[in-house]
Amino acid sequence: MVPTLNPIDLVARINRDVERSLLRARNGVRYVRGTHRPKVGATPKEVVWRRGKAELWRYRNGTVRYGPPVVIVHSLVSRSYILDLRPGNSLVEYLTAAGLDVFMLDWGVPDELDADNDLERYVDFYIPRALAAARRETGQPEVTLAGYCLGGVMAALYAAAHEDAPVRNLILMATPLDFDEMGAMVALLREGRLNPDELIDDTGNVPADALYSGFYMLAPTTEVAQKATLLEHLWDDEFVEGFQAMAQWARDHVPFPGAAFRQLSELFVRQNVLTTGSMRLGDRRVDLANARGNVLNAMAERDNVVPPAAVEPVMRLVGDPARREELRLPGGHVTFGTGRGARKVTMPRMAEWIIAHSDELAEPEE
Repeated sequence: MVPTLNPIDLVARINRDVERSLLRARNGVRYVRGTHRPKVGATPKEVVWRRGKAELWRYRNGTVRYGPPVVIVHSLVSRSYILDLRPGNSLVEYLTAAGLDVFMLDWGVPDELDADNDLERYVDFYIPRALAAARRETGQPEVTLAGYCLGGVMAALYAAAHEDAPVRNLILMATPLDFDEMGAMVALLREGRLNPDELIDDTGNVPADALYSGFYMLAPTTEVAQKATLLEHLWDDEFVEGFQAMAQWARDHVPFPGAAFRQLSELFVRQNVLTTGSMRLGDRRVDLANARGNVLNAMAERDNVVPPAAVEPVMRLVGDPARREELRLPGGHVTFGTGRGARKVTMPRMAEWIIAHSDELAEPEE
């Protein structure tokens, strides 16, 4: 026997469907026209240090109750606002609300003046000066140094290369060490089917469009699936806002400095040198085992950009074995900055670990 619907429930369901249809139409027009751009990177901040295109931002969002400060080193490939995507969906916002003093080392948008920037320039010049600025700002002798993706590689090299590195904690988020486990674009470089110089343009850098194409190769059907999901949830303003913010970031790559890209291609990709635990940087050899601080190796279990297999060697190569910890998280590459899993799992667990390895300040700072 077919169950009968209560007339009141039937009317309510019809009204809901009609309302959602209207919302789909409105949001669909906005999306197609591109008239509404989501607000990203909204956590209040100020520039406290600048050198060339690089800037160090200090976020102001509540009372600072713990030290040392957290300095995030972002990747050279993408925009740093993925870690401060939008209000309510931001690692930066969550950490500052938890009482941590958060800084971001943002690399800006490279041009021809940055084409000669190599790894030594970032590891031996920019990072130590940015950390010195953060310590001056806070009066703290140490930092918690957190690196995202390639930013994690540079953070690890800095912590290992400098005997006086003021690093109490080293957090590596989706940080690849085994480049044999990376995706299709990396395979092309490794196998010699793609020459790094073929990607470098007249400015001496790899253009942003080439980088986007490389990431698209990792999962060419993903965009179709995402559009289908968008259509299903087009009535939901919050979902559409989040989708637009993520879509904006996914296409918003920046040029990659040519000198660093050549090094990455030869040393990291073709020689896979990081899996040996050491590499030459400038005029000396750097051993990753010498990295200062407590090491947290954080990885996403469904990351198709930096798969867990590329990240796992951190646990045998970086820092003191007695001071290494692993954190496996649900979600993909962006779980460190956005998504339901990020709010429920990633952000709380990251904040808990940092606070557990920090000191409570005698006098909290507004």
